[in-house]
Amino acid sequence: MSTVERVCRNPVSFCWAVLAITVLGLALDRYASLGGQLVLSACTWGFLAIAFVYLSPMERAQTSVVVVVATCAEIIGSVIWGVYEYRLGNLPLFVPPGHGLVYLCGLRLSQTPWLRARPRLLVGAAIAGVSGWALLGLTLLGRTDVAGAVGAAVLVLFLLRGRAPAVYAGVFMVVAFLEIYGTAIGTWTWAAEIPGLGVADGNPPSGAASGYVFFDIAALALAPALLGWWRRASGRAPRPATAEQAP
Repeated sequence: MSTVERVCRNPVSFCWAVLAITVLGLALDRYASLGGQLVLSACTWGFLAIAFVYLSPMERAQTSVVVVVATCAEIIGSVIWGVYEYRLGNLPLFVPPGHGLVYLCGLRLSQTPWLRARPRLLVGAAIAGVSGWALLGLTLLGRTDVAGAVGAAVLVLFLLRGRAPAVYAGVFMVVAFLEIYGTAIGTWTWAAEIPGLGVADGNPPSGAASGYVFFDIAALALAPALLGWWRRASGRAPRPATAEQAP
């Protein structure tokens, strides 16, 4: 087994790889021109493509749905609505594959041996983390975060009652780090109020990870149909997904 395969197949190694790529990539983007940003984007797409080689068919379909749905949400939320803005005022091309990597990292985090044996601990930590963050956003942080608190409440609901709470919890951990790091170094900035609504928002909002709940719902709903279409188009006989192929 090659080093690349070991990294991609091992949940712990994969999470560390995504963390390293995120920290280094966003740090480089802080000083990059548009041309440099395109190079970073090509590297991010390349890493996601390599990861795809070692995913199950269902995971590929789910991640593809997340990339498409999240990109549509980015266009609406950033480019059209202006809820947040990237450093160069554009939608960086590393963002779509980045969403795929965040989803996979959250999934793999929930699959690490230690946390897989303790899913309630992971979910409980996520509930405590997002609830505490929301409370701080309403009381002590520099910017009042009403919108984030609403998103946090939605996330807690799905952590308690959702179809894949461990995956949602893993994604929250990844998104929380990503949002705090990305806004701290200025890769993107959230507006003080949601345009047109006047609802106060944090930078970052505590409930930012709630969006991934809806991305995951879309993935769970649409991925089986996408996989079935692909198998029919490629002439492969359909095979039912196992419990390990879908979170």
